Amino acid sequence: MIRAVISDFGGVLTTPLIESFIAYQRETGIALEDLGAAIARLMEEDGGRHPLFELEKGNITEDEFTRRLGAALGRELSSMRDTYFGNLHPNEQMIEYLRGLREDGIRLALLTNNVREWEPLWRAKLPDVDELFEVVVDSGFVGMRKPEPEIYELTLARLGDGLRAEECAFLDDIEVNCDAARALGMTAVRFHDNEQAIAELDSALGRA
Repeated sequence: MIRAVISDFGGVLTTPLIESFIAYQRETGIALEDLGAAIARLMEEDGGRHPLFELEKGNITEDEFTRRLGAALGRELSSMRDTYFGNLHPNEQMIEYLRGLREDGIRLALLTNNVREWEPLWRAKLPDVDELFEVVVDSGFVGMRKPEPEIYELTLARLGDGLRAEECAFLDDIEVNCDAARALGMTAVRFHDNEQAIAELDSALGRA
């Protein structure tokens, strides 16, 4: 029996993240392929550590990430936060669906890979986050990120009440994150669109 739903934030409770990245590419004129190549160079310099992952785990600051990426690209960069959040909008239908689950007694947690300095900005997209979710786990503050199993286990521990992975449904738009949840015993739903995700969650919850 599913007692709790653990949801991702970006790309599930918001519009697709790719829209923000495309806007950043358009604004800066930097091709996504060039960004990928620059990140690969930084990983080679740093023993294989992915700079974006290190940023999302709070191991480096946003300013350091931006400076290092700019150096790898051979140009000065400004933070992408304004462009990113300017093109990110709440997915009201999914938010309302989760609100309905909460009213029906389903426990809710939010598990997001995010940037520490961006917390006020993403929370502004979901003003009642602390009313809707009894637990919020933000990678930037806990030193781990999805799909590392420890961050799922931390979320379960913070929910408490002896909640087991098998009693949780997990919702995310990235398959590798869903695979990690399944490996722990959770029922995972890969988000593609609202209709599909709601139907699969309803099925997992035994709702008509």
